[in-house]
Amino acid sequence: MSEPDKFEDDLLYALTRTGEGFRAEPSDLLAGGYRRGRRRWRRRSTAAVVGGAAALALVGTGAVYLTGSSPRPSTVPAAAPSTAGGSGSAAPASSASASASAPPAVSGDEVLAMFQALLPKGETTGGTGTGTGVDPGRPYGGGIAATASLVFDDGKGKSAMGISLGRLADGDPNRAENDCPDKKLVQYDACSATTLPDGGTLTVLQGYEYPDKRATTKWWNAKLIGKDGRQVELSEWNSPAEKGSPDSRPKPPLTPEQLKAIVTDKSWDRVIASIPDPVPVKPRDSGKEYDKDEILAIVAKLLPAGLTETETGGQPGYANFVVNDGKGKSLVEINVQDWSRDDKTKEELFGSAQAQPDGTRVVVGKRGSNPGMWTVDTLHADGLRVVISAFNSGTQQTPATRSTPALSTDQLKAIATAPVWKLRK
Repeated sequence: MSEPDKFEDDLLYALTRTGEGFRAEPSDLLAGGYRRGRRRWRRRSTAAVVGGAAALALVGTGAVYLTGSSPRPSTVPAAAPSTAGGSGSAAPASSASASASAPPAVSGDEVLAMFQALLPKGETTGGTGTGTGVDPGRPYGGGIAATASLVFDDGKGKSAMGISLGRLADGDPNRAENDCPDKKLVQYDACSATTLPDGGTLTVLQGYEYPDKRATTKWWNAKLIGKDGRQVELSEWNSPAEKGSPDSRPKPPLTPEQLKAIVTDKSWDRVIASIPDPVPVKPRDSGKEYDKDEILAIVAKLLPAGLTETETGGQPGYANFVVNDGKGKSLVEINVQDWSRDDKTKEELFGSAQAQPDGTRVVVGKRGSNPGMWTVDTLHADGLRVVISAFNSGTQQTPATRSTPALSTDQLKAIATAPVWKLRK
């Protein structure tokens, strides 16, 4: 392997492991699961954090939304080179040629002024913006390139708002990831996902600052992915400041239709046109990954008699479903990952685990009760990690509907340690 190819391979590996970067001691794992890794539904270049096992849901797969609490607009970063969300490695490109292909940059003040001009009648304060200029020494890798944030007051209470704009390269998987989140994993009031006449996609979500609704603060979001690769995303809250601040109004001021109108407004064309061409994305080889349907098919054959998968969902490397044994719904999540190269963290999580006769190491734990989650985390001898959790509720976030999950830890262990799971070379 050449040095450039080796570098790309190592970089790709590092990026695809980013979602697995949340390493917990076993006690932390059992207390709260893993924090998710792949795609947040709204990427803010976005993605969102889910509690408990949703992380399982996403550790290291590189893609699912699980919406969650989001930083206030003032914390939205200015553009920085990236490789488009960890889903592939950036192919070499000339930053000078990328910059030369774009019209003059739009300043942060201009972005802020455009945003203010699209808002309904009201007062804005605390406005800031970042423009589309890119350091010529750092190639633009796609994602967020310009932002504006402010506090808006229409006379009915202050609302924090923020908008971000960017471009996604052809082949960037983020261009195809603009769906409503899985309600088994996060609570929200309403969501619509539509394909626009020009081929773009628009999702409008009416959700909460925290997906478990531990605070009443609402977070409403519109995200446009254009056929030309533009990504325009607008968020608003019914609160004027950071998390933990009292709500200032019953709901955010902009309606879903107003959110849609702002992100699809033609005034953003000039901003998008001024963003340099994104560095092309080299899609990563996902041939080794188990896809959602494969995982569901394997687990269906391993379930105890009488249990059937319903309400299925997932993404590459991850699947979820609901079972009901007559005592109430029980959410089950399973994540399948290649950990054949992860020597250090394997020891951190599995070093004290007793190996099974076939070499599989197992960590079992329980956390919470309302809802409660039982987890079996296994590392097979070939380096394949299979993690499965079951809840005593039909979702991650709603109160328990039964005293224990529908699957016992022994049954979870039987599924996770089944010899059918093999690392794909």
